[in-house]
Amino acid sequence: MATFQLGDLPVEVVHKNIKNVHLSVYPPSGKVKVSAPLHMELETIRVFVISKLSWIKKQQKKLKNQKREAPRDYIERESHYYQGKRYQLKVIENQNKSRVELNHKYLTLYVRPESDLQKRQDILNQWYREQLKQQIPKLIDQYEKLMDVDVAEFGVKRMKTKWGTCNPEARRIWVNLELAKKPPECLEYIVVHEMLHLLEASHNNRFTNLMDLFLPKWRLYKDELNRLPVRHELWRY
Repeated sequence: MATFQLGDLPVEVVHKNIKNVHLSVYPPSGKVKVSAPLHMELETIRVFVISKLSWIKKQQKKLKNQKREAPRDYIERESHYYQGKRYQLKVIENQNKSRVELNHKYLTLYVRPESDLQKRQDILNQWYREQLKQQIPKLIDQYEKLMDVDVAEFGVKRMKTKWGTCNPEARRIWVNLELAKKPPECLEYIVVHEMLHLLEASHNNRFTNLMDLFLPKWRLYKDELNRLPVRHELWRY
């Protein structure tokens, strides 16, 4: 790993066995990181970053202004979200198996009396994960037929800086657990986005054209996702 300075902007560089250079801006401070091919010289990377300075500043500004969710304590009457809708949390303590129930107004969390904040968070996150694992296969099946691709495996996990990832060689996609809280069209957008990387690895014109073909409203869904409050450490897509 190497670093260099552009004025007051530090840039971290990691050389990898990749074909293209990737520039990222990370929360919460707007840290800049470049992943570059093994053969790329530092001066070439410096010139590349200079050419992207206006974009970097724009992303850092967006990051600074992005709405953040308030920390959760998992207590009675606290607001929580599922599929873009707000629910009040009800906490019922008993000795039965922990679980979550959803109705038109409440997310009810059944926990044992000794459960702490972390335990309550784990129970609710597991419920979110289960909901996504029921919803994602339907989307994959729908778009596999449209795209003529095959997803070998998918997973759900917490991610700090991305809504989703794809490993084209393994034909595996990952989806951020936080998408359970967002409107269904946001989940659809991310699943389609990651599946398209099985056809096109880069975010080039071909990728954009394919997004237009398979999900014509993807820009609206992307804007909606990026407008919604996120966890403190989560960045935009």
